[in-house]
Amino acid sequence: MDSGRSSRVPGPDAEPEGPASSRAEGSGTPSEPPSTAARLDEALRGGSPTLTIRELAAAAGVSEASAWEFWRSLGFAGVERDAVSFTPQDVEAVRRAARLEETGLADARATRALVRAIGHGSDRLALWQVEALVEDVKRRFELDDTTARILVLDRLPDLIPELEELVRFGWRRMMAALVRRTHDDVSLSYADLEAAHQLPLARAIGFADLVAFTQRSAGLGPRELAALVEAFEDTARDVVTAAGARVVKMIGDAVLFVADDLATAARVALDLLDAIRAHPAGLSLRSSVVWGRVLSRSGDVFGECVNLASRLADVAEPGTVLMDRSSAAALAEAGRLTGIALVPQEPKEVSGLGLVAPVELRRVSAHEAAPSPPATPAS
Repeated sequence: MDSGRSSRVPGPDAEPEGPASSRAEGSGTPSEPPSTAARLDEALRGGSPTLTIRELAAAAGVSEASAWEFWRSLGFAGVERDAVSFTPQDVEAVRRAARLEETGLADARATRALVRAIGHGSDRLALWQVEALVEDVKRRFELDDTTARILVLDRLPDLIPELEELVRFGWRRMMAALVRRTHDDVSLSYADLEAAHQLPLARAIGFADLVAFTQRSAGLGPRELAALVEAFEDTARDVVTAAGARVVKMIGDAVLFVADDLATAARVALDLLDAIRAHPAGLSLRSSVVWGRVLSRSGDVFGECVNLASRLADVAEPGTVLMDRSSAAALAEAGRLTGIALVPQEPKEVSGLGLVAPVELRRVSAHEAAPSPPATPAS
């Protein structure tokens, strides 16, 4: 870890440096010391702003339009053209983005998408981390929300260097995992000539949402609601990742996940039911698992099978997992049904899809006879 952290991110009691510690312009009295938040802001941004957008563009060697596009893609609001809002750290970031295009590593469209991904992901990550810290001190020290946020601000100078290193580590490990999955996908695509004319990724899609969450949460206070949401998210993420699947996103009271094979997705769906059922709050899930091809963009997945998974979960009974017949037949064909039963259900009217004949996925004990798997529907 960085032993020189105090020089990068000053603590709440650090002496103010630079212009802030000088006398106020035009007065004979010292200027007021900056707050912890102001010192953190300056440290994180690499110093006090000294540049306008025009000066930023000139220093980075790009057009003013390109500098504006970078700023907007990162997710920040516009600033006045002559406002002093940027630092040398911003100049270096704009230069890095420009080098992607100059070296041919990415064109303008791809660079814009990469910057947008960084901005969106970083915004969510920073918010998630700070909110987790706020909830931590509220719970441990029995503080109100305002006092907890003040305490977190005071602690951030010590936390930021550690979090920064963990973020870097996490990104590199996630990228390594993605490289392996991409290699496997490419190998399979070469073996499947038909895949060239379809969406690029074959995936099992799982969808699960809490039953009657709106009614259950209506009478809860902020702390109880936060605890309920946190318990669901933590349980969902733990169960999904433990089985080797991946959370695509949490959508309020629902989770969308993907797996590289149907057996893994089926196990996740059933494990999720059990884990939520065991929660002391008496929660219940309804879920679905579907196999199909998807397009991955902006950290999300798209395709007919994603829509089908969402719609099947809508019509599932509480505490059950539904599959479409084609996916159930593919799972049966894979021959990995130990402890799992596939039970054909009566056709159901599914919004936007018409009449669908679902198959319920059930967990069965070793001595129970599993019903015969459904036949693959005729094409």
